[in-house]
Amino acid sequence: MRRKIASMAGLTLGLLSDASFAEEGLQLEAMTITSEFDYESATGPVDGYKATRTASATKTDSAIRDIPQSISVIPISVLQDLNSTDVERALDFAGGVSKQNDFGGLTLFEYSIRGFATSEFYKDGFSANRGYPATPDAANIERIEVLKGPAASLYGRGDPGGTVNIVSKKPQDNAFTTLQASAGSWDQYRTTLDVNTPLDPQSQVLSRVNIALEDNNSFRDHVGSKRVFVAPSFSWQIDPDTSLLVETEFVRHSSTFDRGIVVPTTDDSGLSRRTFLGEPNDGDIDNDNNMIQAALEHQLDQSWSLRLASHYKQGELSGFASEARPLNADGHSVNRRYRERDNSWHDSITQLELRGLFDIGSWQHELLIGTEYENYRKDERVTTISGAPYPIDIYQPVYGQPKPDGARLGSDFHEQVKSQALNLQDQIVFSEKLRGLIGARFEHVDQQIDDYTTNATSQQRHDEVTYRSGLLYQLTPAVGVFANASTSFKPNGGLDASGKGFDPEQGIGYEVGFKTELFDERLSATIAAFYIEKENVLALDPSTDTSRAIGEARSQGMDLQFAGQLSDAVRVIGAFAYIDAEVTKGDSTIPTGSRLLGVAKRSGSVLGVYEFQDGALRGSDIGAAYSYVGDRSGEAGSDFELGAYQTVDLLAHYKASETLTVGLNLNNIFDENYYERSYSSYWVSPGAPRNVSLSLSLNL
Repeated sequence: MRRKIASMAGLTLGLLSDASFAEEGLQLEAMTITSEFDYESATGPVDGYKATRTASATKTDSAIRDIPQSISVIPISVLQDLNSTDVERALDFAGGVSKQNDFGGLTLFEYSIRGFATSEFYKDGFSANRGYPATPDAANIERIEVLKGPAASLYGRGDPGGTVNIVSKKPQDNAFTTLQASAGSWDQYRTTLDVNTPLDPQSQVLSRVNIALEDNNSFRDHVGSKRVFVAPSFSWQIDPDTSLLVETEFVRHSSTFDRGIVVPTTDDSGLSRRTFLGEPNDGDIDNDNNMIQAALEHQLDQSWSLRLASHYKQGELSGFASEARPLNADGHSVNRRYRERDNSWHDSITQLELRGLFDIGSWQHELLIGTEYENYRKDERVTTISGAPYPIDIYQPVYGQPKPDGARLGSDFHEQVKSQALNLQDQIVFSEKLRGLIGARFEHVDQQIDDYTTNATSQQRHDEVTYRSGLLYQLTPAVGVFANASTSFKPNGGLDASGKGFDPEQGIGYEVGFKTELFDERLSATIAAFYIEKENVLALDPSTDTSRAIGEARSQGMDLQFAGQLSDAVRVIGAFAYIDAEVTKGDSTIPTGSRLLGVAKRSGSVLGVYEFQDGALRGSDIGAAYSYVGDRSGEAGSDFELGAYQTVDLLAHYKASETLTVGLNLNNIFDENYYERSYSSYWVSPGAPRNVSLSLSLNL
């Protein structure tokens, strides 16, 4: 792999040093070629479904069409049209993103991009998934952006499939208040309030607060959740060159720990997707999170700016749950284990970035120099209380059995990860048609795990340099072709069965594709082919609940994404992916050639909405969403598979007045019976049956 990295770096430097890439005497006045459609801010609202700018891909405000990499942007309007609060539902329209372990429904714990699972996602450029934070709340999301391929040179340690960055809502310079309420099948209720207020006549000081309240039951028996979410934010334009933004989030979330069902050996067994295999009287798992972050930006002159930002997050997760084990030999019962969780975490991150524009000859450069320091601490205690087998019948469950009351066994450890990083990035305009991007990041990581159960300590130190390079050539005003290569690096947390730490995972990815603008630049599309390798891959052994290194894996394929307006009345967003992902160096439990867990070879989604342009229904709309997911491996290294499925959702919104809109959503209208995700054959999550929801939106 290091030879490949060296070859990649050498190729990039050779291309950039070749004077034939420049046109002598060419003088460009601006760093980015813009059009009348490049009107939005990289962190602001999106008009319709098509975003034109992003900050996630470069940490600078850049036009998406100019970046030599696949980028999917899903604006919050997609979730609003679907009346959904589920971030994973939005990711269906990114292309190549698969559902993975959701940790009993408590968090966006893990998902995969282009075949590789990751437990990382970012919010406003900060790591947001350290520990077990509650699922991001749609009430404070402006857009969800997916950067395809390795992004370690920009964000640091992570997985090679891609990176998700959630952009939160920012204070705006106009006053508004929006109240939304919804009610759905199985007694699901949610209310949100968004209040934006300028605090001075000149709109130099702005405030915004987003609030969400939820009280939900589920199609799953005895499963429910409650949530209180509050997100105040504040911005201050201190002077024409200096601004301050402070954002906070407070989450109080309680829900049933639900591992799903055990899949029997025959498809016609009659097992209900409603059946809950835990214990209703276990109580809820409480997941409380607090976050504050601040960013101070100063424009040094017309070309250079400085940004200092800091982020602090603290969380706690605790409670009891009864969890099913593999199907017993009788074919109709499973044993369970009774477990207590008591986890807490703290994460502090500070970033300092210098950005600037300058020319060297006829080439224009946009330079980013960034430093980052992170200190992450986690205490995790998972206690299994031994005793009787504690079985339950999967067809006729009987609840209220006496719980085990024996020895308390399990894991109890403290983990601390400190990292310091320096990253460099240069976006280059060689000519009107040719653009390039190069980046590198040096990261030093100190990791220590103190295992209180075995009194063992594992310490690791890693120094790693990751790279990124790409070129984009604008063939015509509407079509650009691009190619890139990049690397990834991620220290592996936890300990193996013998109490030793793991070597870090490393990956390398290549991508080629083209971007196009259609229908007078109202619709954008990207199609790309990719090849990614990863080594020192970890897999969880369900029989021991410990991780182990299995070797190497590879993913290759292509994906397509599109978003925008087919006409003034019709907006669409969709994606398709073909992914061939497998283990290329395995072991006896997960052999070479095994498919990677939860990754369908073929998947795709499309959402289309027709908005009435005149008459009594002006501003009202109707639409439909279609999703397809192919068959997937349901347990690493085994023959257990989840079958393919497809769903159709319908939506309609009636604009009763300028301030009031009423919505109706019908989901899974053909009542497809399917499995959404699995962790093993005995932790399988069924998809929701046919359901309906009503919504109301009031602009005050």
